[in-house]
Amino acid sequence: MELWPAIDLRGGKCVRLLQGDYARETVFGDDPLAMARQFVAAGARRLHIVDLDGAKAGEPVQIDLIERMAKAAGVPCQVGGGIRSLDTARRYAAAGVARIVVGSIAIEQPALLETMATALPGRIVLGLDARDGNVAVRGWVETSRLTALEVARRSEHLPLAALVYTDIATDGTLGGPNLAALDEMIRGVKLPVVASGGIAEADDLTRVAGIGAAGCIVGRALYDGGLSLAAAAAACGEGPA
Repeated sequence: MELWPAIDLRGGKCVRLLQGDYARETVFGDDPLAMARQFVAAGARRLHIVDLDGAKAGEPVQIDLIERMAKAAGVPCQVGGGIRSLDTARRYAAAGVARIVVGSIAIEQPALLETMATALPGRIVLGLDARDGNVAVRGWVETSRLTALEVARRSEHLPLAALVYTDIATDGTLGGPNLAALDEMIRGVKLPVVASGGIAEADDLTRVAGIGAAGCIVGRALYDGGLSLAAAAAACGEGPA
């Protein structure tokens, strides 16, 4: 299972939100480039980077910073947050970003998702963030009537790289992942599923791997010191880079 250490950006700083609430933010670093280099130096094989300001604004806000981070990291980066046009996706791809995560357009503009996936086959990732099973959009401030599984199934025929499934209720809580919801998603779609939300310890990663996730995004546990990158990689079945 692939380990994706997460770097969430807001106002040019590395932060984590609790359950997607912008009012409950913890700042973990003032230098995102240094954070990216630190993860890679510790053995990270890839990084998951999110422009939280962009997710809320509906357009990239920190794209210049993220481009510099991807270059500085020197490992495959997966980027999300406010990517709602083919031009933006192409800009990230041209900057060397390996995978581009889009979410809101899967609900609001499914035809655009198809266009992006066709134009950049194997580079687009469908990001589904669920609150009580229903998809949240626009930086998690709005909730759709569609379930995450419904959106996943209507998109699984596209040439997508993967699906990132985030359970908002567990995100940033260190309370453990929602294994039941994750298992339903993995069983329900043909796409590789990357889990996100609630990881606190190595055993959580072992359980996520055990139900068939293709990857797992880990954030707060790595910053709080409760989980080392080496222990997380070992639990995922990955050795040193």
